[in-house]
Amino acid sequence: MPKLKTKSSAKKRFRLTGSGKVRGNVALKQHGMSKRPQKMKRKARGTMILCAADARIVRSYMPNG
Repeated sequence: MPKLKTKSSAKKRFRLTGSGKVRGNVALKQHGMSKRPQKMKRKARGTMILCAADARIVRSYMPNG
């Protein structure tokens, strides 16, 4: 049986918390921040926990995570 490989793009963008949730970066903050509201920029700091539907997809990309 061959080994299951982790998708390289997923391991660069996501990581798992201690309880098994998937943590990722907040979207829409790479460029063009001057046109975004200050409230959105504050809320987009750091990382966020993915919703269950998205987390299920990402976890399938990281079988050994």
